[in-house]
Amino acid sequence: MENPGYIALSRMIAQQRALDVRATNIANTNTPGFKAESVLFSDYLLQQKGITTPVGGRTVQMVQDRATWRDFGQGELSKTGNPLDLALQGDGFFVIGTPRGDRYTRAGRFTLSAAGQIVDMSGNAVLGTDGQPVSVPQDDGPIAVAGDGTISTDSGPIGKFHVVQFDSQQALQAEGNSLFTTTQPVRDAAQPNVSQGMVEGANIQAVVELTRMMGEMREFELASQFVDGEAARQQSAIDHIGHKS
Repeated sequence: MENPGYIALSRMIAQQRALDVRATNIANTNTPGFKAESVLFSDYLLQQKGITTPVGGRTVQMVQDRATWRDFGQGELSKTGNPLDLALQGDGFFVIGTPRGDRYTRAGRFTLSAAGQIVDMSGNAVLGTDGQPVSVPQDDGPIAVAGDGTISTDSGPIGKFHVVQFDSQQALQAEGNSLFTTTQPVRDAAQPNVSQGMVEGANIQAVVELTRMMGEMREFELASQFVDGEAARQQSAIDHIGHKS
């Protein structure tokens, strides 16, 4: 395969990655707190060291999958009436205690465990500002959550959700569809902006994602056709030369 084929093949690999990311977005349209991803491509210049480009020649440019960019824009809030459905407005994240360490989430669909702890849908404890799981005393009255994250029952305040922010959200690494991890320092959110009885949906527009996916599929098909055509051209040239010889 010569350079034109390799260039087209690099484009196909990049488009396959874009299709995978787009498919993941569409699959998580109904996942609370999910944040859409996009891929960033750039040119990869291919040039032999110690050899200058000949007159009239050009540096070969491959397509490089540079990075994945995540849109942390606010998702639409839906009213559920469930006292343990909590939505954050702004840039905050709830802190979740997992066996692998602290994780961070925007998916505020919580529930009460048999032990009286507030947990996420995977059973991981939601942590308070004291770094401990938030627990609700047995037989306490209705749970109320204030905008600053303070949890109260008929007995009075029982804790406060730990809501944090980051200097660089793009440095967060996804762990599954709703959790994030990072090595950067965390800081307490000055204004948690917690809304009780509401859930933040995924910030995905399904129609837009489907339209983009169709466009990327067409680009993949065009690159594939070029590779096939280039292979046929080379085979035809080989056959022609072989026939003459």
